[in-house]
Amino acid sequence: MWNGKKVLVTGGASFIGSNLVDALLERGATIRVVDDLSSGRLENIEEHVKSGKVRFIEADLREPGVARAVMKDIQVVFHLAADHGGRGYVDLHQAGPASNLFLDGIIFWEAVKAGVEKVCYASSGCVYPNHMQTDTTKEVYLREADVRPPHDADNMYGWAKLMAEMTLQAYHREFKLGAASCRYFTVYGPRGVENHAVIAMIARAFVGQNPFEIWGDGQQIRNWTYVDDIVGGTILAAEKINDGTAVNLGTMERVRVIDAAQLALEYAGKSADFKFLRNMPTGPANRVADNALARKLLGWEPQVKFRDGLRRTMDWYFADRKPAQVKELLETMLTAR
Repeated sequence: MWNGKKVLVTGGASFIGSNLVDALLERGATIRVVDDLSSGRLENIEEHVKSGKVRFIEADLREPGVARAVMKDIQVVFHLAADHGGRGYVDLHQAGPASNLFLDGIIFWEAVKAGVEKVCYASSGCVYPNHMQTDTTKEVYLREADVRPPHDADNMYGWAKLMAEMTLQAYHREFKLGAASCRYFTVYGPRGVENHAVIAMIARAFVGQNPFEIWGDGQQIRNWTYVDDIVGGTILAAEKINDGTAVNLGTMERVRVIDAAQLALEYAGKSADFKFLRNMPTGPANRVADNALARKLLGWEPQVKFRDGLRRTMDWYFADRKPAQVKELLETMLTAR
């Protein structure tokens, strides 16, 4: 399906975006990437750009005319560009994520105007109702049908993602635009950055932080999902969903933050006391996906267990970073993009 297909990846120099670019190139796609490099890194795709396999455009899609220019002759759009960050950024900054409302609107509108066949959108577990995710004693698995009125999304970031999903569904109905939305759940892996929890824990282990800081009480439950599984599910969604249906891409492993931190220390061969920062942003207490719909519609199932994915990610991080560099940037990165 992808051989020779003209594909635009917005945010394609980012952590997830660049891994998606790798996978699409392996499938024979012709790729254009647009990224303003506010959180992406050109080095993630530099080899492809130098070889001529990827055309890279450094630009902000929110600026007038940019989206229209990059959309020319494109058949499929993977829209990952967003003003986003980790929990510290999402909780402490609302204006940046609010700009996603018009960023997404511009992309979808220009896709329709350009005659694009399909838009595959990177949505988020942040669209789910906050009130469903408060009790760590309950074994809750969030199902796609749980996103319904009265909506209760997670911060401005979650509301923007929800509005984008609804816009795509409306555009499919009224303009016949092919569309799919993928709700990503806590993605981690190589090329990740320290503003997300797993990379932050790896960074703390890497520099030997003691006491080892954990935001909240450490009892928060997540289902961290390895980037290769996310990329595979995203491509399958683009292949198999056309009507704007949103699907969860997440494991169903329930991992407490404190257990993940202990595992990171164990793999690093270090020990530390824990210091719980209960005044810092933690997000929902209990966020785990139900991935039954993705199994049904896509034939997708995550392949990488958290223990294995964490080890792979730590191997990459320890080879890629220098302790002095991480110590200098870590505190800033925890609440920035």
